[in-house]
Amino acid sequence: MSNFCREVITLQLGHYSNFVGTHWWNLQDASLSYDPEEPPSEIQSDVVFREGETLGGQVTHTPRLIAMDLKGSLRTLRQEGSLYDAGKDISAATWEGSLMMHKESPAEKNLFLEDLDKLDKGEILAESDFYPNSQPQRSGAVSVNTVNSQLAQVQKRYRLEGSVKVWSDFLRIHLHPRTISVIHQYNHDGETSRLEAFGQGETLLQGSVLEQLEDKLHFFVEECDYLQGFQVLCDLADGFAGLGSKVTEMLQDSYGGRGILTWGLAPVSHPNSTPMKDLYHMLNCALGTVHMASHSSFFCPLTLRGGLGRRPSAPTEFPLLNYDPSLWYHSSSVLALALDALTLPYRLKNNSVPMWQVADALAVSGRKVVAAYGAIPFPMMHGSSLPDALTACTDVLPWKPLSSCPEPGDGRCYSQYVTLKGFEGQRLISSLAPGTQPPTPLHSLHSGEDVLASYIGSFYPTAPLALQLVSTPSKLTAPFPQIFSQSLGAQGFLQSQPPPPGSPAPVVSSAPVMTSLQCGPAVGSWLSELHRGARTLDIRRVAPSFLSQGPEMAEYEEALEELRLLARCYRDDSGTHSSSEEDDD
Repeated sequence: MSNFCREVITLQLGHYSNFVGTHWWNLQDASLSYDPEEPPSEIQSDVVFREGETLGGQVTHTPRLIAMDLKGSLRTLRQEGSLYDAGKDISAATWEGSLMMHKESPAEKNLFLEDLDKLDKGEILAESDFYPNSQPQRSGAVSVNTVNSQLAQVQKRYRLEGSVKVWSDFLRIHLHPRTISVIHQYNHDGETSRLEAFGQGETLLQGSVLEQLEDKLHFFVEECDYLQGFQVLCDLADGFAGLGSKVTEMLQDSYGGRGILTWGLAPVSHPNSTPMKDLYHMLNCALGTVHMASHSSFFCPLTLRGGLGRRPSAPTEFPLLNYDPSLWYHSSSVLALALDALTLPYRLKNNSVPMWQVADALAVSGRKVVAAYGAIPFPMMHGSSLPDALTACTDVLPWKPLSSCPEPGDGRCYSQYVTLKGFEGQRLISSLAPGTQPPTPLHSLHSGEDVLASYIGSFYPTAPLALQLVSTPSKLTAPFPQIFSQSLGAQGFLQSQPPPPGSPAPVVSSAPVMTSLQCGPAVGSWLSELHRGARTLDIRRVAPSFLSQGPEMAEYEEALEELRLLARCYRDDSGTHSSSEEDDD
């Protein structure tokens, strides 16, 4: 790894955020290179990974991560991990009285976790088709890096849709002992003692929970040389919205001047939901948005729901994906693939843009809430060029909403950051023969940046635009779900010929992705809708229990007023605004 980088510390607050984070870290792990003969990556992995050493002297790379979740959310995963544990001898107990031992059967591991255990023990998986370039063999102890390298070659199709109950069921990397914090006051499963309301989360950040968080933060911060900031993934629809509000406030107070990029995560649906729980979800989203936006460099909601109100429209659909929106394992993988591109600018080796510069480019004049959009995967024909791919999308942009915020139809946007990742092996400009008339203006341009800027500018002619083009694709190794259209080849590009009927679809091992972060009037309409949904409720009558553990009624009303004023920041310079904004005046 390089001698200099701007480190980032990640915080994951809540169960769905840990689902998305697990997929995201699996993607980062797949991009780590342990082969000196491989071409160097464009991504600087030690921005988010830290280097360590096990008790046996093996070099490790673990996430610079703090993950918080409720009791019962880990199942087979040990909170302290296994990298630095010398083993504990329970026979050394000094109690001489009578003992009664209660032994609980451990949770069963799925096939993927069983294979991970085999690799950790130095075994090579027996199936010959796992390793296309070598014959299976058995060996002695192997390093952690070797285990990861072997796992990256696994071509087996794990079908985990029926076995994933928690995020650790598909975690493929080792975590540092200081990473996981379990909140024992609330249970992950069951109908009682759940963290459901904003006020419950707010009151959590005190006592032992606060001490643990501060201890872990100090550990990771003190070993950084050039800390650029924090990326916070926080559940938006449950009580973690309150916890995240307090955590971002603490980060702002303690580490002022660092970037704090906060992503509010919400699943498409919750298990065993009720009308009252749906009401709680909307209120948590409203309060969490206004508080976390206030304490962050920018705040971006990420969800495939059709809206964060009580009656959302249909989930986001992608032309080249066949995912099940009700499965957290599926929806979180789509958001993680988008987040891999959205976070790319401040994780590059060259031309890196620090977190605070990304935020400054988007969050202007108090507009600290931004919306995300993504083309997942980006529809590019194998062997074609970027002008060809964009010309096929002349009528409508290829991306879909990732923040339940519709694309503005009038081209109004205050600022935008677009990233194209994973065009490896494809041409960014047209390769017309000399003297050939370009079929479109895009085919006459001489750089990929000019091609993409011209295309985006045709939809947003007056908006400031920042671009990032990176050829390295997102590598989709096991156990990323195979949710892709059969029209895609192994590298995620469209094929000119569909596979023969009845033939198995190829395993998609990488994917090109285009994302956009936008700040514009459409965000204001979204905020106004969120405000209006909360304002029209008589909370003391329909949901008095929501306020039983805080906030106070006066604080609640103050937060809604802040949300209304935040929405007004998104009026354009002419002073015009949408009908939904007029309703909130």
